[in-house]
Amino acid sequence: MSLSQDPLSSQFAPDEPGRFPAWRNLPRRSRGLSLRTLVILRWMAIVGQTSTVAIATLYFHFDLPLWGCLAVIAASVAMNLNATARLKRTDGSMPDGRLTAAHLGFDILQLSTLLALTGGLQNPFCLLLVAPVTVAAASLPGRQAAFMGLLVLVATTTLFFFSMPLPWQAGTELNLPPLYRFGIGLALFTGVIFTSAYAWRVAADAEKLELALATTQDVLQREQRLAALGGLAAAAAHELGTPLATIQVVARELLRASAKDGPAAEDAALILQQAERCRDILKRLSQQPEEGDSAFAVVGLKTLLEEVIEPHRGFDLDFEVEVRTASGEPEPRVRRLPEVIHGLSTLVENAADFAASRVRVRALVDAGFIEIEVVDDGSGFPADILPRLGEPYVTSRPQGKARRALAAQIAASVAAATPGRKTKKSAAPEPAPETIAPSQGGMGLGFFIARTLLERTGGKVFVGAGDGGATPAKGQPKGARVAVRWPRPALEVPS
Repeated sequence: MSLSQDPLSSQFAPDEPGRFPAWRNLPRRSRGLSLRTLVILRWMAIVGQTSTVAIATLYFHFDLPLWGCLAVIAASVAMNLNATARLKRTDGSMPDGRLTAAHLGFDILQLSTLLALTGGLQNPFCLLLVAPVTVAAASLPGRQAAFMGLLVLVATTTLFFFSMPLPWQAGTELNLPPLYRFGIGLALFTGVIFTSAYAWRVAADAEKLELALATTQDVLQREQRLAALGGLAAAAAHELGTPLATIQVVARELLRASAKDGPAAEDAALILQQAERCRDILKRLSQQPEEGDSAFAVVGLKTLLEEVIEPHRGFDLDFEVEVRTASGEPEPRVRRLPEVIHGLSTLVENAADFAASRVRVRALVDAGFIEIEVVDDGSGFPADILPRLGEPYVTSRPQGKARRALAAQIAASVAAATPGRKTKKSAAPEPAPETIAPSQGGMGLGFFIARTLLERTGGKVFVGAGDGGATPAKGQPKGARVAVRWPRPALEVPS
């Protein structure tokens, strides 16, 4: 994928060389919960707290500070009624992180107060303090989520030292030793840290995957729009045919009514000539989609491979294209799918960026499958990248040769287009920048998009070492190999 085609290139434009701080401006999912969701969660908590107090008082006959507990629950009800009234006055859009943090902070303080009235850390319901932190970690930016976690840890410490005795049945008293309460507090600390870190990591991975999938969908839509241009041209040719015929009729009438060799006759003849030329152009446009059914929608397998590598030729690399079939049968004709074209082009582009001198694109046709492999003679996949290859934002190309050469080209173009720009004098002139094919620039989305598109067509992607093998000989690069295998019916068009 070239930088000009990358829908995220503007968002990832570096403010400084080698840095991409614009990631902070990306649309993030972790900006808060909707007010309606917060209201529903709090009503559930209110129902649970009221039921617990009622059962403990009426059924187990625990000596609870009833009015204090009801006052704390009433405060939560008042908060929820206020939020419900605010919800009716707004459009229910997503609030910012501060508003969500304020609501979750109130829930933490309300629950901590209720626990302080009913035994503190001796109350088994102290485990519920983990819930607001988990919600905050999954839905808030890092600063607000960390503040919620710190608030719970402070509340846990406070409950260890300051809380009323645990209510119990009349005539009995339950006193847990301080060591046991310390263990409960330590377990609560551990649970808060672990669950919040887990929820934050899951939300971050889901966010990155959502952004990468949106990029993939944008790429696919662009390829489909390009494929639909033929039909659009045919429709335009059909619509323009009628007014063009009218122009020709009027021009012929003017030619008959004008004196021979006069200015009006010359103008009418010129109009007829240009109108006929337009008709020829429209005729070709209207016929191209019909011819394209065979010439473009269905192509030979080698022709497809040549189309994939054509944009990358001429960049100081040798490209080999080969099609092998079983038992010498003719090469199959395959569907020219936009997903296959874009996916294979990205694989060839990656291979060209890392290759030393040669890239081989070979198709193997067997009785049941078609496999296309892209092999380069570069350094191969790093050991730490290979297990995660195919995930979004995984790359080993922070400063690839294509990116460096592209930066040199841009700098040279800017210098040439800026008159009077001062340049440093040097004894020897600088060499001209290498002409390159622009690449993804090390974002780690290229292979993810290619794999997603190819798998949508029924293919399966395999990666591994190239011709040099996993343990190449001394001085021999091992290279990289990426292969895509389809069942023959997924690509081949029956003759």
